[in-house]
Amino acid sequence: MTNRFEPRIIGFLCNWCAYECADALGRSRMVIPSNFYIVRMMCAGRFEPKVILEAFRRGADGVAVMGCHPGECHYQSGNIQALKRFTLLRHTLAPFGIAPERLRIELVAPGDKDRLSRVIQEMCDDMTSLGPLTMP
Repeated sequence: MTNRFEPRIIGFLCNWCAYECADALGRSRMVIPSNFYIVRMMCAGRFEPKVILEAFRRGADGVAVMGCHPGECHYQSGNIQALKRFTLLRHTLAPFGIAPERLRIELVAPGDKDRLSRVIQEMCDDMTSLGPLTMP
């Protein structure tokens, strides 16, 4: 028997869209991989880059930030702020020894559970292919 690497992935999910969508997955008894850990946030626009870096430092192999589609944010422009922070953060990962592919942002609607399930599985597959994150 071989030990298959299972990446640890942290998902920071907006309360109003992404988290609601994940909740809908659970209500329909669709399975989220056990190595995808959900952190509920009120808005994706509130994510702090230092928290993302800390998640990697503490052993996450991948991090996802998930929020509302443009025009659907309960806080008007939180998703736009999230996209701006994400873009800047993704360009600063290399000096920390983190491949940019390990950080992902997704904008999902509350009822798009099939898409969310697919995105989570893709991220798990991608992180498995990348292997464990080893930071200097």
